[in-house]
Amino acid sequence: MPPINPLRDNLRIEATPGPTTLVIFGASGDLTKRKLLPAVYHLARNQRLPPRFAVIGVGRTQMDDDAFRGFYERTSRMLWVYLQRMTGDRHAADDLLQETYYRFLRAGVALETESHRRHYLFRIATNLSRDRFRRTKTQPATVTHDETTDAKLPSPDAEAARVGSIDLNRAISQLVPRDRAMLWLAYAQGASHKEIAEVVGVGTGSVKPLLFRARKRLAGLLGRGATTEAR
Repeated sequence: MPPINPLRDNLRIEATPGPTTLVIFGASGDLTKRKLLPAVYHLARNQRLPPRFAVIGVGRTQMDDDAFRGFYERTSRMLWVYLQRMTGDRHAADDLLQETYYRFLRAGVALETESHRRHYLFRIATNLSRDRFRRTKTQPATVTHDETTDAKLPSPDAEAARVGSIDLNRAISQLVPRDRAMLWLAYAQGASHKEIAEVVGVGTGSVKPLLFRARKRLAGLLGRGATTEAR
């Protein structure tokens, strides 16, 4: 007769177990969603759980509803403009805006300050814009102006500024996503090199030469009438 393995034999308990509570720490995490909850569901379907069984999930969130609402109000407009510049598409910016905040909340990362939360938010937006760029394999559409711009005849100076703005938008739309992101963060939002590095995902020491090359590419596009496609 083979020896009894205490780790395998006599594990079935015929007696009905008493009330049981399963406490899951980190219930908002991906492991709980992919592994723990499906395992509990499988046990329940096979009637392997006691009659009085409960699950308590304990998760950590970085902000409550009021804090998130305030954060959204402070950042949503600038984030939408950033996404619109990155994609050149207003509808895409709308979609990516919602996806960015969804992933921000789902990540559940503990961030100490408003600045850290904003940088993390923009990093998510940058990655989503890059993913969209890779999927479409096309250059984003040129940013258009509101129809109200043409409602009345502009002065010569205003018309020259409008034409110059269109040329700039067209040139920016032909840059690769990282160049667009760095230029926008540096010159539209006044971000520091450290902040740009955190958002774009490069070393702080690389920001200065990368910005120089991005400006050089933009100047080249403007000099050629913004007809050369980004490579």
